[in-house]
Amino acid sequence: MIVVGGFATVSLLLSHLINPGRETPVKQMPYESGMDPIGDAYQQFDVRFYLIAILFLVFDVELLFLYPWAVASFGEYPVVSPSMQTVLFWEGMIFLGTLLLAWIVAWRKGVFRWR
Repeated sequence: MIVVGGFATVSLLLSHLINPGRETPVKQMPYESGMDPIGDAYQQFDVRFYLIAILFLVFDVELLFLYPWAVASFGEYPVVSPSMQTVLFWEGMIFLGTLLLAWIVAWRKGVFRWR
């Protein structure tokens, strides 16, 4: 850890000391894949893009929880005892019900509707 930390510190200090430090207008321009930028770099995006992204994350994380839950509880070689499988099944159904409720609320608010 000391060697890695020392290497990172020395690398940063050397790059700061060796840097010529000349800032030109070309260096200050935003990089657009080798092309001259057109228009302002700061644009406002519609909030629906963020809503869709957040919903994607919610349902993606849901799958991260569901697959191990299903395999550990009801797979070919379950990890839990048979007496706990019923409890785990209903806990999973409560989790899915909560996600279904969130999906219905998002649907009713019109998150999935593009105008």
